[in-house]
Formats: sequence, C-alpha cells, structure tokens
Amino acid sequence: MAERWPDLAGRFEDRRHVLPVRVYYEDTDFSGAVYHANYLRFCERGRSDFLRLTGLFHSQLQAPASGEPLAFAVRHMDIDFLKPAGMDDALEVETRLAQLSGAALSLDQRILRHGEILFTARVKVVVVDKRGRPRRLPPALKSRLAPYLEPLSE
Repeated sequence: MAERWPDLAGRFEDRRHVLPVRVYYEDTDFSGAVYHANYLRFCERGRSDFLRLTGLFHSQLQAPASGEPLAFAVRHMDIDFLKPAGMDDALEVETRLAQLSGAALSLDQRILRHGEILFTARVKVVVVDKRGRPRRLPPALKSRLAPYLEPLSE
C-alpha cells in the first residue's frame, strides 16, 4: 500500500510529522464549522500516523511477536481552539514529540490552514497493558521514538 499511496500516513519534515486532512460535510456542525470534537479526531490520526512512520504500529503493540500486549492511552490534554475551520478546508495536523520518559510521551500538536494556527494541543499519552495498568515503554520502542524528540528550546 505504501508504494501506491506514499503519503497516506503523512510525512516527516525533520522531526515534525505533517498529516494533510480535508474537512468534509460530516466533520461540520449546523453552521458549517468543524465540530469541536473532530479536532481531537484529526489529532488522533496525526498521533497514530506519527507512530506509524516511526515504525510503531498500534496493531503490533496489541499483538506483539514477543512480550505482553501494550497500548497508548491519553492521560491528559491541554487544548486551545483559536479559529474555526470550515467545509472543504485543507488542513495540516502537525505532531511533535516534546517529551519522552519511562512510561509516557508528551506530544505537541497543531492544526493549521495555509500556515495559520487554528488549534493547539499538548497531549500526554501513557503506555498501558491490556488491563489498563501503566507499563514502562520497552527499550526497543523508546529507541525508535528517541530520534524524533524535539530539542529543548533555549
């Protein structure tokens, strides 16, 4: 599929993952603006495809060849709705890995339209087992993510 749809999961520009998203009728409310919960759906897709392009697939985490099944669960979100998007808008969901610890990741996400920031989110996700208990990120997974960690700003 990757050969036929090379950018289906977006792309990396340095450490920043960019996922294009088109706003469809189903994404909007009665006014024609994107319904607020759909920004979270767009961000979820961005996070999932960020992981996919680093070589981490949710399906492989849930059914690993060895070790216990794991998943990422959202622990906390800080979100800010800045400007509305509307039907037929072409958006970009940017995802950056801001922090990487033993059992958690923090990601900064933005949704933009032609370079204008419409929505921002800081998302903390934790690694959990199939019962929802916290687990440490296995070293192999952590090493896949480490190259995408944003350097601290001065």
